[in-house]
Amino acid sequence: MQRRPDGPDADVIVIGAGPVGLAAAMSLAGQGLRVTVLERDGHDLGPGPDVAERAWGDWRRPGVSQFRQPHILLPAGTALLRGRLPEVADALEAAGPLRLNIAAAARELPGMDGPRPGDERYDTLTARRPVLDAAFAAAAAAAPGVGVRRGVEVTGLLTGPAGPEGRPRVTGVVTQDGEELRAALVVDAGGRNSPVPTLLARLGGPPPASERAEAGFVYYARTYRAADGAPAGPVWPLVHHEGLSSIVIPADHDTWSVVLVVSGRDHALKALREPAAWERAARMLPELDGRTGREPITAPQAMAGLHSRIQRTVVDGRPVVTGLVAVGDAWAATDPQFGLGLSMGLTHAVALGYTVAKTGLSDPLDLALRFDEVTARTLAPVYGRLREWDRHRIAEIDAVVAGRPYETDDEAWHLTNALDGVKLRDPDVLRAMTEVACMLDSPENAFAAPGLVERALALNGGPAWTWPGPARAEVLAAIEAR
Repeated sequence: MQRRPDGPDADVIVIGAGPVGLAAAMSLAGQGLRVTVLERDGHDLGPGPDVAERAWGDWRRPGVSQFRQPHILLPAGTALLRGRLPEVADALEAAGPLRLNIAAAARELPGMDGPRPGDERYDTLTARRPVLDAAFAAAAAAAPGVGVRRGVEVTGLLTGPAGPEGRPRVTGVVTQDGEELRAALVVDAGGRNSPVPTLLARLGGPPPASERAEAGFVYYARTYRAADGAPAGPVWPLVHHEGLSSIVIPADHDTWSVVLVVSGRDHALKALREPAAWERAARMLPELDGRTGREPITAPQAMAGLHSRIQRTVVDGRPVVTGLVAVGDAWAATDPQFGLGLSMGLTHAVALGYTVAKTGLSDPLDLALRFDEVTARTLAPVYGRLREWDRHRIAEIDAVVAGRPYETDDEAWHLTNALDGVKLRDPDVLRAMTEVACMLDSPENAFAAPGLVERALALNGGPAWTWPGPARAEVLAAIEAR
């Protein structure tokens, strides 16, 4: 790539060509900016027919360890694509996604009220991760102003004259071949394993404000296909039991995934990596009836070692670096149990586009401060809620394993459990829970209707919580049966 003699190689360089990186690239290019995306994985799916099957069967992205793990695009993410990145929505529609309404099955339960006007808010398009990535790649390949270079690993950061208080100002990147590429802004969309924090530390400036906590969960996922059609959508995708949780994720082309979530310290449940043991455990859970024992297209896939992590490059009102921002999992990685990560990342990417539209690229200090403010206001609270939920839930499971009750004085945790326990018995609680689960509203707003929380607590019999379904000991007995 030749350096432009009259300026930088691009207005913006994006590190990472996953959905979030490409969403950021297209959002910025839509303003007339020149964006170069650098992706360390070298293989591109390319155009052609049968994109879903080729993406699932042929596309390899070794830099993305969770590439064939279950993913879901929540209604908030789908609405964002349709409103801000319609070219991605069109490419996804062409790939044959599943059209799903998150509340559809629950609202038909006895005692509920069926559909209501406005329930279309809970519509989404969902597909397996490779299929979704292929849609983003196709849209980005056709987007004016976006150039994607694959097989290019970023190994260093370039700097220019120092910013305020002598803090580093990033002006570009260095690739594994020693190529120097300059831009007014570098966007880190490298995900959970981004190299940028290590590269940033080499610049010698003050460190970002960071927080890290092990989530402690292990995910055992299996994906299925049925020639006679997939089962109907789940009544609710995520169900918690004593000592484990289950997740059902419908996907494209009559495929779906089932995930069993346990504590990493529950060594007896490590047997779930074995297909026969996994199937026996899954058959114990009523919500999985008819969803296993079909045609598996993966063995049980274990995913562990995940953590909640957040990194802010504005500390005490001052950026530790300018010319560089992080989006999606590169900014904050969350427990994937609730499926919020993709929609959070897309929201963040589009928010960056809005911020640059207001500030331009000529004042990197103003851009850093404004983007941090938007991030703190819109996404940091979601991260905080997930982190607190993880802390309580893993402690709760560990208490079960130890044979003792879990005790906490945190009233918010008890309230969360009580609301979860009655969501399938009250149509208003269902929709409030769906608003939060789909990342369409905050809990404070969703449950603000007068008397709603009080009615839910009365329906639950107070804040006490009893796990549905089998006890952990029963699941263990099923796993050990031959």
